[in-house]
Formats: sequence, C-alpha cells, structure tokens
Amino acid sequence: MIVTKISKALAVIAAAAVVGMPALVDAQSRAGAQATNQPVAYGADSVEYAPNRIILRGRAEATQGGNRFRADTLTLVSGEGGDLQRAEASGTVYFVTPDQSMRGDRAVYNLGNGEIVVTGNVILTQGKNVLTGSRLVYNINTETARMDGAPRGAAGSRVQGVFYPNSN
Repeated sequence: MIVTKISKALAVIAAAAVVGMPALVDAQSRAGAQATNQPVAYGADSVEYAPNRIILRGRAEATQGGNRFRADTLTLVSGEGGDLQRAEASGTVYFVTPDQSMRGDRAVYNLGNGEIVVTGNVILTQGKNVLTGSRLVYNINTETARMDGAPRGAAGSRVQGVFYPNSN
C-alpha cells in the first residue's frame, strides 16, 4: 500500500511537470524542438504526498528543456481524475525561459486557462528590459501580460520599467 502511494506520488509529480512545464514554453521553444518531448527533471529537499496534492519543499525545482520553475515550496494540485489542475509556488519564486524570467514571492499556475499569476515584489525581465510591480498575470497561450502596482496609497504603488529599443 505504501509503495503504491509513493509510486503514484512520483507519477503525479512527473505528470505535473510534463503537463505544467510545456505550457509555459515561449516562442523560441515552439520554433525549435517541442519541449513536451523533452525529459522533465525535478527535485526538492523533501516530498510530501496527500490525496490530490504533492508538495515539494526546500529548493523545489522542475525543469524541462530551457524552462525552469523554482521556489521554496511547489505544491502540485490534481483533480478527481488525477489530472494536474494547478501548481502553487511560494517563497522566492522564479519561472525562467530562454528569453525571459519572472520573479516574485508567490505564483499560481492554472493549467485550465494557461494563466500564471505572480505576486509580491514582481520582476519581469526580457533581455535588458525590466518591469516591476506587485502582481503579474501572464497567459502562456496568448503570450500576453498585465502588471499591476500595489493598491493606491501603498508603498511602491506604481508599475515601473526600463525598456531598451532593439533589445531582445
């Protein structure tokens, strides 16, 4: 029974990484080999299994191709059928592709709508371009982004950025 649960937990982790990471692929990955065909590597200092949930703690990381999702804690949540529904990251969170990186205190990636929401001291970089704010909503399907500042009157309430012409 324990071996079955551990095997299932590892299968869910692998499935989560396989399902979640390819969705965060950028244009460069689409132009080259599909990331979905590449192996997934993951690791953490500890792994905890509960029904419909796998928790990676301590230097938690999942990589596939040139994409990396890293945080202090990664929680992978599946639905009743075992399909991954969302990945929740907390602590110092990074999502890095070959072309851009997102950093924040927390992130929730919803596989259903392809949206990753990064909150808390958010920094988005692409080449030398930098955009900062308190909340980033990035849709991996449409490659659109929205950055919000903190609520009016709060410290650091504005979205700020530096853009360089002809920067990649």
